[in-house]
Amino acid sequence: MLEELNVRIGTPEDVHDMMDLAMKACAENGFVDPNPKKLLAEIWPALNLDHGLVGIIQDDGGKLEGAILLRIGTMWYSDSYVLEEKAIFVDPDCRSAKGGRARRLCEFSKRTADSLGMPLIIGVLSNTRTEAKIRLYERQFGKPSGAFFLYNATTGLSKGH
Repeated sequence: MLEELNVRIGTPEDVHDMMDLAMKACAENGFVDPNPKKLLAEIWPALNLDHGLVGIIQDDGGKLEGAILLRIGTMWYSDSYVLEEKAIFVDPDCRSAKGGRARRLCEFSKRTADSLGMPLIIGVLSNTRTEAKIRLYERQFGKPSGAFFLYNATTGLSKGH
């Protein structure tokens, strides 16, 4: 029987591994050049449980296999707090492994939103395997409430950006 994949809450000690994973995510899904200082400005507070948190899946050797960055903030038109998914990413080396890492991270985000009593805003912004990602999210969250569009851009910096 497959051992259950656990999602743990990230700590400040995870910062370097999280930054490495974040840069991989930007290379695959970003549509503008990443700024490591801005990435750190989102990741560091969440690793310290300051207006957010990071859910992490790691192997027995300590390698991060996937993570979700969740931040607490307000929408531009409201004072009500929401839980916003900034990024969810599974290392490409771990995607074919059994266990459903992306699904586990989605489930973690729902449990977090439920425990905080906040609405969760989460979405797919990708030109790679988009339909499969949308199907996963629909199974986890229901029908989408809109769509993202890019003009003069595609995701994945390796595409010449």
